[in-house]
Amino acid sequence: MQANEVLRLESGGVLSLYVPPKTVRGVVLICPGGGYQWVAPREGEPVARAFNAGGWAAAVLEYTCYQGKPLGKLPLKQAGEAMHVLRQRFADMPVLTCGFSAGGHLAASTAILWDAEPVQTALGIHGTEARPDAVVLGYPVITAGKYAHADSIRHLAGDSEMDYWSLEKHVTQDTPPTFIWHTVTDETVPMQNSILFTESLAEKGVPVELHLYPNGKHGLSLATKEVEECEKGRFADAHVADWFRLCLNWM
Repeated sequence: MQANEVLRLESGGVLSLYVPPKTVRGVVLICPGGGYQWVAPREGEPVARAFNAGGWAAAVLEYTCYQGKPLGKLPLKQAGEAMHVLRQRFADMPVLTCGFSAGGHLAASTAILWDAEPVQTALGIHGTEARPDAVVLGYPVITAGKYAHADSIRHLAGDSEMDYWSLEKHVTQDTPPTFIWHTVTDETVPMQNSILFTESLAEKGVPVELHLYPNGKHGLSLATKEVEECEKGRFADAHVADWFRLCLNWM
């Protein structure tokens, strides 16, 4: 499936837009994972096509990745610009963000740090144009603390501003409603990342839905045959794959 349109963002990065042929309910900005070191294809186009089948437009963000120096707020600026572009393109429709692993950290950052001065200034906005209406997170990197995925945080922050990127510490009552799923046996990004974020959301009264599945490697994406990676132990799993049906119902 070819993207309907490919846009190059002024802040860097590429946005590939997939639009279903019939009625569009809204649009989802997809941030694939990859430890802020690459953008995983299995968490991009296949997920966009799944959202299309559910009646949602989708846009896959290929953000700038680590090339030897910490990225800082650059991916956040790119995600913010992507949100702004989608709000202009899909006026009066809900705009959500969905991310996996390190892309989940970026999606959650967009939901929490959307009003950061560098984002607002870079985009020339003063309102909520860069804020998603809701958030979908699959096995997300959240914390820079005890349960951190160290490589993701290091690629983003280096050895400074750790607390800034520990997202569970910055949840507010204005954080958008969030849907989260994770596997208990994830050895790469521990499930505690999702639990910490869920606890922070609940403490602030933000609507949150969390699903923990007992088994499964990190990086399952849709957990379907289409995205299976047998050589890495990422097998299709009908039980885990049900996260997407639950997510569409939640949306």
